[in-house]
Amino acid sequence: MSRTEPTTLTRVAAVEIRLVRLALTRPRPQRSPGESDRFVRHILVRVRDDTGASGWGEIPRADRDLWDALVDEYAPALVGHRWQRPTEAAAAWQPLAPRPAVAAALDTACWDLWSRQRGIPLAHALGGVRTAVTAGVTLGPQPSLELLVQEVNRQVGAGYKRVRLHIRPGWDVEAVRAVREAYPSLVLQVDGGGRYTESPEHLDALRSLDDYGLLAIEQPFPAGDLAAHARLNRSLRTPVALDDSVDSLERLDKAIRMEAASALNLRIVRMGGITQARRAHDRAVDAGWQVWCGSDQESGLGRAAVVALATLPGTTLPCEMPPAGERFVPDLVSPTVRSHDGVVAVPLTQPGLGHEVDQRTVDTLTVRSASVGSLA
Repeated sequence: MSRTEPTTLTRVAAVEIRLVRLALTRPRPQRSPGESDRFVRHILVRVRDDTGASGWGEIPRADRDLWDALVDEYAPALVGHRWQRPTEAAAAWQPLAPRPAVAAALDTACWDLWSRQRGIPLAHALGGVRTAVTAGVTLGPQPSLELLVQEVNRQVGAGYKRVRLHIRPGWDVEAVRAVREAYPSLVLQVDGGGRYTESPEHLDALRSLDDYGLLAIEQPFPAGDLAAHARLNRSLRTPVALDDSVDSLERLDKAIRMEAASALNLRIVRMGGITQARRAHDRAVDAGWQVWCGSDQESGLGRAAVVALATLPGTTLPCEMPPAGERFVPDLVSPTVRSHDGVVAVPLTQPGLGHEVDQRTVDTLTVRSASVGSLA
């Protein structure tokens, strides 16, 4: 906020909550317990101020516990809360038991509301410097190496500039070799998902990946084992990246002190909101780490916030986007958030998230709703 901007307080008057059922265009192989491979449930939140202005946020892959925490605790704590900047909104729920996904949805909605109040795009409100961001895509294990190469070909043909492969013991070196032989110049990285140990066999595989010119080897060891990441980071040329290991600023500070990595997958949901994610970005960049913005399988609503965050100056690696052929139908926002020839345009002519929520579509997909507070 500039020094000449008048001081104004925002009071949250109401929080509207929707549980929506979204259909996928193709099955999603990795899903949460109880979740269909064709349908997922997300929670949408709409935060309104005393004037009726509003901002939106999203909880992807929602469950009953997240719904109850939002409706019974977090939303009531936010209603009536006054703040000057969205960075102050979190004080409302700070005393509550941590629920990063719930906090992230409300924090994003407050940022959207605040930037809409001022008629500025969220990317500019955050300090973003880009008019477009490069898109990356993630692929899980395939039935065969041949099918893996075919799927990579599909994504490269759709314009994606970076491919990230989920690996696991037994599906790692050969998979990377097959893709690298087919695409020698492709920007390629891998995500171990915490599936590896420091056994000789696993370490041999991880060290063998050092020969394939990877952008990063992400989260090879379990989230709590920063020491193992630090040892591997010292022994490889390829940067080690962290994901699940960094779920707070305190954990990031510890990882930086231990030199456990040199790159960070920055996720809004895991960090508990845009406010904390932006602070994590600043600390990681100051430490010399590379940063990219990851995905929690958000709809277009949540992806709009991810794109805005990816405009920050230190997010130099490709932003995560859905693979070609995988999307929710219908989308919840207009225009849709997608890459074109591997690039996502940043909406800089519209305030807030820059994408309008399709209320009629939301109404159609809603399976449960609640409201906390009321407009005067």
